[in-house]
Amino acid sequence: MNFLRGVMGGQSAGPQHTEAETIQKLCDRVASSTLLDDRRNAVRALKSLSKKYRLEVGIQAMEHLIHVLQTDRSDSEIIGYALDTLYNIISNDEEEEVEENSTRQSEDLGSQFTEIFIKQQENVTLLLSLLEEFDFHVRWPGVKLLTSLLKQLGPQVQQIILVSPMGVSRLMDLLADSREVIRNDGVLLLQALTRSNGAIQKIVAFENAFERLLDIISEEGNSDGGIVVEDCLILLQNLLKNNNSNQNFFKEGSYIQRMKPWFEVGDENSGWSAQKVTNLHLMLQLVRVLVSPTNPPGATSSCQKAMFQCGLLQQLCTILMATGVPADILTETINTVSEVIRGYQVNQDYFASVNAPSNPPRPAIVVLLMSMVNERQPFVLRCAVLYCFQCFLYKNQKGQGEIVSTLLPSTIDATGNSVSAGQLLCGGLFSTDSLSNWCAAVALAHALQENATQKEQLLRVQLATSIGNPPVSLLQQCTNILSQGDKIDRRGSKIQTRVGLLMLLCTWLSNCPIAVTHFLHNSANVPFLTGQIAENLGEEEQLVQGLCALLLGISIYFNDNSLESYKKEKLKQLIEKRIGKENFIEKLGFISKHELYSRASQKPQPNFPSPEYMIFDHEFTKLVKELEGVITKAIYKSSEEDKKEEEVKKTLEQHDNIVTHYKNMIREQDLQLEELKQQVSTLKCQNEQLQTAVTQQVSQIQQHKDQYNLLKIQLGKDNQHQGSYSEGAQMNGVQPEEIGRLREEIEELKNNQELLQSKLTEKDSVIENLELATLKSQLNSQSVEITKLQTEKQELLQKTEVFAKSVEVQGETETVIATKTTDVEGRLSALLQETKELKNEIKALSEERTAIKEQLDSSNSTIAILQTEKDKLELEITDSKKEQDDLLVLLADQDQKILSLKNKLKDLGHPVEEEDELESGDQEDEDDESEDPGKDLDHI
Repeated sequence: MNFLRGVMGGQSAGPQHTEAETIQKLCDRVASSTLLDDRRNAVRALKSLSKKYRLEVGIQAMEHLIHVLQTDRSDSEIIGYALDTLYNIISNDEEEEVEENSTRQSEDLGSQFTEIFIKQQENVTLLLSLLEEFDFHVRWPGVKLLTSLLKQLGPQVQQIILVSPMGVSRLMDLLADSREVIRNDGVLLLQALTRSNGAIQKIVAFENAFERLLDIISEEGNSDGGIVVEDCLILLQNLLKNNNSNQNFFKEGSYIQRMKPWFEVGDENSGWSAQKVTNLHLMLQLVRVLVSPTNPPGATSSCQKAMFQCGLLQQLCTILMATGVPADILTETINTVSEVIRGYQVNQDYFASVNAPSNPPRPAIVVLLMSMVNERQPFVLRCAVLYCFQCFLYKNQKGQGEIVSTLLPSTIDATGNSVSAGQLLCGGLFSTDSLSNWCAAVALAHALQENATQKEQLLRVQLATSIGNPPVSLLQQCTNILSQGDKIDRRGSKIQTRVGLLMLLCTWLSNCPIAVTHFLHNSANVPFLTGQIAENLGEEEQLVQGLCALLLGISIYFNDNSLESYKKEKLKQLIEKRIGKENFIEKLGFISKHELYSRASQKPQPNFPSPEYMIFDHEFTKLVKELEGVITKAIYKSSEEDKKEEEVKKTLEQHDNIVTHYKNMIREQDLQLEELKQQVSTLKCQNEQLQTAVTQQVSQIQQHKDQYNLLKIQLGKDNQHQGSYSEGAQMNGVQPEEIGRLREEIEELKNNQELLQSKLTEKDSVIENLELATLKSQLNSQSVEITKLQTEKQELLQKTEVFAKSVEVQGETETVIATKTTDVEGRLSALLQETKELKNEIKALSEERTAIKEQLDSSNSTIAILQTEKDKLELEITDSKKEQDDLLVLLADQDQKILSLKNKLKDLGHPVEEEDELESGDQEDEDDESEDPGKDLDHI
């Protein structure tokens, strides 16, 4: 408030005094008038004065205006006037151009009034509640006022909204407003709200912001849309940048797929509007936010996968190869494609297959490299191509091999009709443009990064320098150009070519003793390096001296002592005499102390304001950090320490050989155990099938037993009623069929039982002969090998303990040995555990076999019992048949007698009834006739 009084005091009297009185009267009317119309007119008058007399209205009226917001909620008109007035007081937006001092004063006024307004947090909460009003005259000025508060004191206002109940949710409703002006200003409000506040960003994202914003972008025409699309894209960047939670939510919600239509540009790429360029630039940046190298690797790779699967990468490559695309969009598209493919094999393979629409078609990589080594191309475009090439080769050994192979004699196109990537790199490496030299050297170094195979392959490359002269190796040509220094007239930086070549050589020779031997084989290389390091050159040359020291240090540290004249010890003595150890280490330190070193180490992308800043490569800074310390130690080591270290290395190599031998042995035993496990699993399945079959057979036997019992009961009943002819005839008809079927089933049961017994015997033989004998021999062999390994481990530990007393480095060696032996012990322990488990499985299998045998024995006894019962039953059936035959004979005799009696009656003239009538007669008559057959004869 003192500041405000000071500003007022500095203003001239006169008219200002009159306006101050007017404002005071209006404030009194707002505070004291009982009629709503009077208060409304007073607030409207304050609004008209608030722009010109911002300070006076702010000091005198702010408290009254806030009171109006609290008490006159029912009248939307006065609320709208009050909000507009507060906006004019707090906002720094001025249409007229003013002086710098006046602008600064205006900004101070805005922040001061904002601080007064938010001092009472209830005021912000009140404003949030007013935004729920649908009335345009309330909602729109409320949105503008809250946006202005966030611009003035963003963090403080964000915190108030964050703790306010449903505060963020109320603001999200603005995006669904059907009135475009409110919706669009709502986007601007959310931009200010989400800036640099992760908590609010998460809430906004989970309030379905992504869905609404993507809908708005689509409705507005994607990249062809207006400034509303730009505002939505900025808001999306606020939500996603450096916010892993929101990035994951965006990916899981399948919103990446909805980005593809953004990049579907037409064939006619001429006449791009400035707004379309801005929109597409923001869209590309949004893709890069999701696949940034600074994101967690897992999150980046999942987004890269989604971008390939939905066709987004393919769409970007189409833009990459299209004609008529603006230069800045093309550059940003190259950078975007770079990060979409970086470190993800599937995307890198796809990019390698992309061809430019030329005649004949050329690979996109070749077309891009042609731009990189062309000095007429814009600098930023060349940097982007280099980044794309680096990302293509990042953790891509397959791609590295393909690039190096284009330089090898067997793959070079003899006709010269097509140019390869390797030929372009060599052309750039030896051109007269220093920037092309640097870019080509760094690109070639990335083809060798962490790939010992390609480092050795590149040693085979031969170059034809001039007609009539023999070809020289690529390594030799690099050192030749390096030694020439400034003798060749080049365009650009004086040291850029040498720095690029030295970085290439350092990358090439590191972790590759064969390349070191090739380098040292040229007798001119070491004197050149020592001469460069020993000289006292200017500040500009110090970086070259440091890189020469690094290259010489690599030649010592990775030296395998295969060249007698350039062994480690001799090279160190040379440094001692020509340079001095302290001076050498000091020159080595020039690299990491260079002002551009830390800048290059921060981000993988080569982003430089101008070509002279293009000195260090990001991956090379990692190599320097890794080697600087070990080279320093190697320089200061004595010959005795080197010998001891060599002995330790040999011991370690021997130990590694032993470990490798046993690893191979264990691997073979693992395969054998796996085969045995599969056999055991197969046998288990077969035993289960056999057990199921036995169970089914037992069930069938029980069924047959029940049928036997039923037949016995039926036969018993039949024997009790043998007097009935009809029953005897029925029994005689059914019984043979049942007995035949029963015999067939018993025979089939016997066959199944014999087959089952033979299968079980066969499986027992396989288990006993194959598994137990083999496994026992395997276990005995493993026990011998384990004992031998443990003995050799003890001997090895005893050897390493001797070195521990004299060599300081030995502690690290023991740790390595202990780690390796622990690894072997762990593998052996695991092997013993597996064999123990296998024994348990065999034991369980034997138990199952015994159980199956018991079940079969039980089945055999059951079958024997049933066979005995069957024999008894067959005997009974035979007896029954005899009785029935006797009965039939008696019946036949009786029939003959009856027939003869009938004939006699007919001869005597006595009426005789037919057989049908006799059968249908009364039962008692039939009984009487049977009792006294001579009754009719007596009557006659």
